[in-house]
Amino acid sequence: MERKRLIIEMGMGIDQHGQEPTVAAARAVRNAIAHNALPGVWEVAGLSSPDEMIVEVKVAVPYPEQVREAEVLAVLPFGKKSLTVELGGMVVQGRAIASLKDKNDEMLIAIAAVTVLIEN
Repeated sequence: MERKRLIIEMGMGIDQHGQEPTVAAARAVRNAIAHNALPGVWEVAGLSSPDEMIVEVKVAVPYPEQVREAEVLAVLPFGKKSLTVELGGMVVQGRAIASLKDKNDEMLIAIAAVTVLIEN
């Protein structure tokens, strides 16, 4: 079957305290999908269930090897989900606060692209 892209959404996420790349990545994905609705999945593409869509996520984040895939994909409510994580994003010096369990003063910034595809 041929795959066709229906929509691509981009987002950014930050973990200011805790230095968790998974948190930054999940926030980037949540930001990407936060303000969309996809009625075209039913009205144009003719899918009978939102779980029939294919959702491909690409995230660029510092320390990509530490990202917990299942937690990032859990942000997505529907679809056949996949995740690609690569080195990118940004590390910015913030302020370490012991009561927030900071390991250091890094703030991690992730960027994400979420692509929804359908099969014809």
